[in-house]
Amino acid sequence: QVQLVESGGGLVQAGGSLRLSCLASGRTFSTYAMGWFRQAPGKEREWVASISSSGITYYGDSVKGRFTISRDNAKNTLYLQMNSLKPEDTAVYYCAAKSGWYSVNYKSYNYWGQGTQVTVSS
Repeated sequence: QVQLVESGGGLVQAGGSLRLSCLASGRTFSTYAMGWFRQAPGKEREWVASISSSGITYYGDSVKGRFTISRDNAKNTLYLQMNSLKPEDTAVYYCAAKSGWYSVNYKSYNYWGQGTQVTVSS
């Protein structure tokens, strides 16, 4: 069982940066593949980025080159560094955990945080 708590969201101007954090409970954080997803009003949940248990990273096309996913297993924490933010990045951002390999399909993730709002003004 893993509990996830996101933080770091907020309001930022276009072109700015934010860093999201996701603190996980439990001793097995390092064994999980982790992902960031986002959901804007009226839209489906969108995969943003994932990181495997061994630290291999994967990014969606819309954020590649602007966002960086990382993890600190000693701190049981997942991060998402977001640079060059755009108004279309506005959404609730969720972290998620799954056993095994990473996936872009949100339905394959077993554990979810409550989400943190990111709003990018133009």
